[in-house]
Amino acid sequence: MLQVGLTHFLTVSAILFSLGVYGVVTRKNAVMVLMGIELILNSANINFIAFSRFGNFGYSGQIIALFVIILASAEAAIALAIVLNIYKTFANVNVDEIDHLKD
Repeated sequence: MLQVGLTHFLTVSAILFSLGVYGVVTRKNAVMVLMGIELILNSANINFIAFSRFGNFGYSGQIIALFVIILASAEAAIALAIVLNIYKTFANVNVDEIDHLKD
């Protein structure tokens, strides 16, 4: 019978983190960059929950993960509002092409 241990959680978290960093670094679309940031935050949540479960820290990891979820939802709402405003102004959401905000 397969026992799911800490290394399994850390492996999944590392894969999610790597995919998130890849999405942030390589994508030009602002929505895809936001999705990469969400993957990074979700990998941090998996780490918090795994260390809380296997490290005998009680509920502290789960409480921190709850705060990260709240932070991620606020970040998504504000970032999507900014992206919609940028699209309304420039008719484009590519991060590389929006350089008129400096003026």
